[in-house]
Amino acid sequence: MLLEGVPGTAKTLLARTFAAALNLDFGRIQFTPDLMPGDVLGTNLFDFRTNAFVLTHGPIFTELLLADEINRTPPKTQAALLEAMQERAVTIDGKTHPLSPGFMVIATQNPIEQQGTYPLPEAQLDRFLFKHLLEYPSRDQERLIVGRHGNRLAIVDLDKFDIRPVADLDRLEAMRGFVARLHLSPEMTDYVVDLVRATREHPSLHVGASPRAAAMLAAASRAYAALDGRDYVIPDDVKRLLPPVMRHRLVLSAAAEIEGLDADTVIQQILDQSPVPR
Repeated sequence: MLLEGVPGTAKTLLARTFAAALNLDFGRIQFTPDLMPGDVLGTNLFDFRTNAFVLTHGPIFTELLLADEINRTPPKTQAALLEAMQERAVTIDGKTHPLSPGFMVIATQNPIEQQGTYPLPEAQLDRFLFKHLLEYPSRDQERLIVGRHGNRLAIVDLDKFDIRPVADLDRLEAMRGFVARLHLSPEMTDYVVDLVRATREHPSLHVGASPRAAAMLAAASRAYAALDGRDYVIPDDVKRLLPPVMRHRLVLSAAAEIEGLDADTVIQQILDQSPVPR
């Protein structure tokens, strides 16, 4: 998941809380312009005692990795995440090392500060299941935040929030297996494919979504149906998830940018124009 929001909207805290609730090992990388791929993956160091190279694991060897301010590092270092995000493995000096079956990446970025940032490559954006936009809280929510945390300058240790795990890796794997078996009718399959293909033909888009996006949309719709207590997917599941699945995968045309359109507006146009299966 890619979390985009202004500073101070608890993006990092949300990722840490998510890891604690699932009882996953948590790792964090603060992305900076001088970060190198070896700082992410690790490196082989020569051990003079054994006269052999020994792999020193980088922070990517964890279960939930927070890539903080991911757009502050050059594309060469960002590319170090590509294999891990797609295949749950990393290759170091020609040898492939598997990562945990629970490995996932939550990345954050700031939408307003562009100085010293690098645009994320399309190949990397396409590996994120969702892009979630974190807005400012409502007035009532902000009053609660100030009431609870307005007496300190820094957030308290996460342990003091009394966050208790509601699952673990074994249960997470079982839930994934259950979701994979949920029914997706031929009509719903056609609906997913037609929505994705419509992004490649829309006049406001320079680049549409990939086949990977269609597969991810179908998988996410299955999970959304399960959360709603169903063992089958309905059109509302797909419609609800289309914006977060697609908004980071679409490249607007120059004319659309001049008109002030954004990806969410185009996605809504596609939804309005696409027939919904009965």
